[in-house]
This record gives sequence, C-alpha cells and structure tokens, in this order.
Amino acid sequence: MVRVDGGIAERSLIRLRGVDKTYIRGSEELHVLQGLNLDVSEGEFVSFMGPSGSGKSTLLNLLGGLDNPSAGSIVVAGEDITRLSSRELTAWRARHVGFVFQMYNLIPVLTAYQNVELPLLLTRLTRAERRRHVEAAVELVGLTDRMQHYPSQLSGGQGQRVGIARAIVADPTFLLCDEPTGDLDRKSADEIMGLISRLSREQGKTVLLVTHDPLAAECADVVLHMEKGILVEATETESSR
Repeated sequence: MVRVDGGIAERSLIRLRGVDKTYIRGSEELHVLQGLNLDVSEGEFVSFMGPSGSGKSTLLNLLGGLDNPSAGSIVVAGEDITRLSSRELTAWRARHVGFVFQMYNLIPVLTAYQNVELPLLLTRLTRAERRRHVEAAVELVGLTDRMQHYPSQLSGGQGQRVGIARAIVADPTFLLCDEPTGDLDRKSADEIMGLISRLSREQGKTVLLVTHDPLAAECADVVLHMEKGILVEATETESSR
C-alpha cells in the first residue's frame, strides 16, 4: 500500500526516504523536491498530479535513475540506487525500468517491430528469443497488424501503443509514464489509459504515472498530489475499491 508519511511499510517495492533535489542556477538554489518519503508496493498503480514546477517529472527522473537526489535514499527491490555508479545505473535501468513518454520517442526510420526490439538489443537474447518477446508485447497492446509500419504510418494512439510495447518488452520491474496521454485526443487517451490499467491489474505491473489529466489520474489506485516539491495529499480512487 502507498505510504507518504515515512512510516514502516512492509514489502515495499519502491522506498524513498528524505529525498531532496536542489538545482543551482548562478547564485540561486532551486529546491525542487523537499524531504520526500514514499512507499509503493509491487503491483500498485500510482498517479502524481500537481501544477507545473511541482516536481512531478523530477521525481520520475529520480525513480528511473536518470538523475540523482541531492539528499536521501531511493531503494528499489532492496537496492539503493543512489549508491550506484553511472555505468551501474545504466545496467539497472535496462533491467528494471520501462519508460513511456508523452511524445512516444519512436525512431522514424525503424518499423514498429524494430522500435519495440531496441531495448532487447542490449541483452544476450538470441534473434529468435527477441522475436518472441517483441511479438508478445505487440500482441498485448493490440498492434500485431501494424508491426511492419513506420511511425509516420501510425496514428497518435497507435504510436503510443508502440511506445508502451517497447517499455514492457524486457519485462521491467516497474513502468514510469510521463504524461502518456498529453498529445492524444480524448478517445485515444482513454484507450491508452485502459491499456496501462490492464497492465497493472492483469499483468501485475507496478505503474507510476505523471499527468495533468484528472481522468487519466483516476485510473490509478491512488492519486498523490504535489505542490512545491512536497507530497501534500493522497486520494484513493474508485478504481482501487
């Protein structure tokens, strides 16, 4: 169960304690995150909401090992990632984190199949094994008939489905979704959130979502509200009941 008070939470997959993030701009200190405590259990779906500049995306970057906190610890599956070197973090991300971006970040000259396969090229899987993984991920997002299409031949919703397939193809420990519906129309956004919800509820994936969309946030088990780098409120959603 999600906790934001720093108390003891059993079986936490993700645990943050006293996490600060400060940027130096000239002579000014910008405190983006301040003393953050958070526990997320395996299989939970958590959304973060708050105004621009509240620290949501910074938090996702820290959870994904893309940046280091100025203070505090981030423990994932028993491993304190704040103690890892840059090289170790790169290997850790490949094993544990699936990223879903607002703009999909697909490579235009590669087919949907090739885009999904990319994370597997860094593994020791054989070509046949990679194919099985890719085909399973693409089938899961409902795009088997679009595997040989290029990004320019896909709709926005289809492009995001490819992005999700790429995020899950290596079976990561958790998914980080940064405004995954921000560039989509309402119908496509609802379809994408339905897919992410199924990954959580049917596949047991742990999902952390940053969004400005209240309808997207309501798909999660709990909504955490952030203001000025602080978690100020946790709201249980109808989806979790």
